[in-house]
Amino acid sequence: MTDAAPTPPEETYSYLGPAGTFTEAALKQVPEAAGKHWRSVNNVGEALANVTSGRSTAAMIAIENSIEGGVSATQDALATVPGLRIVGEYLVPVNFVLVARPGTRLADVRIVNAHPVAYAQSRGWLERELPDHGHIPSSSNVQAASSLFEPDSNADAAVAPPGITQHLDVDVLARDIGDNPNAVTRFVLVSRSRVLAEPTGADKTSLIVELPTDEPGALLAMLEQFSTRGVNLSLLESRPIGDALGRYRFVVDLDGHIADERVADALLGLRRTSPNVIFLGSYPRADRREVSYHSKYDDEIFIEARDWLRGLLSGEPD
Repeated sequence: MTDAAPTPPEETYSYLGPAGTFTEAALKQVPEAAGKHWRSVNNVGEALANVTSGRSTAAMIAIENSIEGGVSATQDALATVPGLRIVGEYLVPVNFVLVARPGTRLADVRIVNAHPVAYAQSRGWLERELPDHGHIPSSSNVQAASSLFEPDSNADAAVAPPGITQHLDVDVLARDIGDNPNAVTRFVLVSRSRVLAEPTGADKTSLIVELPTDEPGALLAMLEQFSTRGVNLSLLESRPIGDALGRYRFVVDLDGHIADERVADALLGLRRTSPNVIFLGSYPRADRREVSYHSKYDDEIFIEARDWLRGLLSGEPD
């Protein structure tokens, strides 16, 4: 009699909690995560640590906001934690409500609890409607609301997601308090998988690139690797490396898949000129918008050029 095969561990997905956050809303868009175990965490570092340790299959983290730009904590973590890959991206429309303990009136609000990003996105409304308010930062949008019920809470109200009333007994004092009704946060699903998604024609590739030296033209040389191959950049943000002033790494999102000849050739150029290129993954765009580019950058053009050079090297007749 042989022993039964061991039961594989349950798939687990980490996300910035508690339940009700925008990050949870992003994770709800992942078909593979449906019915699996979801682990609420307190910050990006904890989410990624779960992945690298194998405690979680993947983690959903915010990486960019249409109002505030890139999320620096996520960008820095992806640059310094090895072995991670982005396997998908998801977009979540962002708006906020102002909530308080039952019985609280808007006129009673003096101090507002809010996540720093949420506060930045609703600051115009708050300064207009509550010009004398104070702000207490919170670790998440849901935590901002739940902290209202802590014994030592000094806040009178909180900026929270619209669905917060499904999780907490709070009164909504105001709705749609976000300063930009078109605000969207981009989330990425991060895992340790080395299996690349097949190209779809509507893909994105994410990289982190260090400049070789702090000298005139260094950034231009990096950008030329993309422009000369017809590769469009949808995100380019600098982050300090931290070892000296003037030393930067660049977070890059480009249109296309690493399997596309123009993208692969650009990555080869980067590898030759940069001391450190971190490939974070190629994955389908959340908006499924097909990538457009000039026909002179078709795969066949690159393939023909390599065949031509191969023929010259091998002495083939013209």
